[in-house]
Amino acid sequence: MSLFTNPNRIHENYGLKTGAALIIYFVIMNLIGLSYIVELRLFNVVIQAAGIYFALKKFKQTHHDHLNYFRALATGVAAGAISSILLGVFMFIYMKLDPTLLESIVANEGNGSFLTMGHYLNPYMSGFIVAFEGAFSGLLVTFVLINYVETDEADEAA
Repeated sequence: MSLFTNPNRIHENYGLKTGAALIIYFVIMNLIGLSYIVELRLFNVVIQAAGIYFALKKFKQTHHDHLNYFRALATGVAAGAISSILLGVFMFIYMKLDPTLLESIVANEGNGSFLTMGHYLNPYMSGFIVAFEGAFSGLLVTFVLINYVETDEADEAA
């Protein structure tokens, strides 16, 4: 069985697919010149939520319609973390190859706030922040989605 057909590797499968979707979204936004609009990055959460939802749905489908709450939590968080780490690594590489994005973030970061990190940002820190922020978004999205995806009762055996 391959990574994309193995029912025990659903989190990896959907994590990679979601990470690829996040990268494609960034590339499209960059190509049309909208990568500097911070508010459009909120769509990353929508992409990640879709990836986690489909991972949970696939898990339930491949495991005889059983989805334990904690197994759903682990699957969703792992898929979200994998996609975020993939995006973070991509952003690190992108910012090393094209420093203009990082320069524009540093120049516009804070916008008058006294809590700025502008001059401390570098490709390493930026990639880590993207991965860390995305992993926690995946955790939050998973907690929300578990309430909408039907999970097994506590006394049901999986």
